[in-house]
Amino acid sequence: MQIDLRTVAIQPQRQAFDHLVRRFGDKPASRYQEGSYDIQAAENLHYKPTWAPEKELYDASLTRIVMQDWYALKDPRQFYYSTYTLTRARQQETAEANFAFVESRGLADMLPDELRDVALKVLVPLRHAAWGANQHNTFICGYGYGTTFTQPCMYHAMDNLGIAQYLSRLGLLLGDTDALEAGKQAWLDDAAWQPLRRYVEDCLVLRDPFELFVAQNVALDGLLYPLVYERIVDEHLSVRGASAVAMLTQFMSDWFDETRKWVDAVLKVAAAESEHNRDVLQDWTRSWSARAASAMVPIVELALGAEADEAVGQQLAALTARIQKTGIPL
Repeated sequence: MQIDLRTVAIQPQRQAFDHLVRRFGDKPASRYQEGSYDIQAAENLHYKPTWAPEKELYDASLTRIVMQDWYALKDPRQFYYSTYTLTRARQQETAEANFAFVESRGLADMLPDELRDVALKVLVPLRHAAWGANQHNTFICGYGYGTTFTQPCMYHAMDNLGIAQYLSRLGLLLGDTDALEAGKQAWLDDAAWQPLRRYVEDCLVLRDPFELFVAQNVALDGLLYPLVYERIVDEHLSVRGASAVAMLTQFMSDWFDETRKWVDAVLKVAAAESEHNRDVLQDWTRSWSARAASAMVPIVELALGAEADEAVGQQLAALTARIQKTGIPL
């Protein structure tokens, strides 16, 4: 018996879903496109929100920002569930290895008491600020419009929850449960933390999801992460013998470098949409960044003392230059 084998090419009857064909043309779609575009719930909603009956359940008019196509706010990382979880899993492996290295080598016990105290005073209370960022980005995901905008905000929310957990582990490693309790009391009662606490709590009642995006992801994160994890941890603590703290907070530094590319991309597209958007974003960025800078000064003073004003001023100038590159004049 003779068997002849041959290759047969089978043409698929359709290249992609109809809504993706209408947007991108009749060609195969990427996984990111399939999981992100034109899937915002907009029709046949079951009820109107009882707390705002004049609005739809998902309503683009909840924000002052106006977009002809909300799907223009795409994530340059092209994160959908699979790529996001795979990326974070790899980073978690690195973070776990760093914690294991510090614990197994006893590096935490080798920290000078002065540097240990600074690390605990500055870092542990920030777990409460990270929890606030988790709540803020969850709100943006819930009330924002367009999946390419809201989906990364949920990932951002979960990242902040992870950051809060890493800070808790750092506190337990360097100061046991007493450090967590001291950090909570500092967040609630210490005068140095009250401006930031008020900033976070005022953001909890913001109703405009895009303004909240600016207040949290642009203004506060744009100052807090460079000041705390670059200026204080990497430049102040590490050079004095606390490199173990830099290892324990490596995820935060890497995460900020990655996520600010997405934040800047959102601002750039929204600002280019119209002069109205540009003016609104300009007002929000000015007011919230000034307030964030004021809130960061007493916290930076815990580590840098009299140099805090200069450090915050330099970072505010760097943030201003960064925002101007997105097309928002400040």
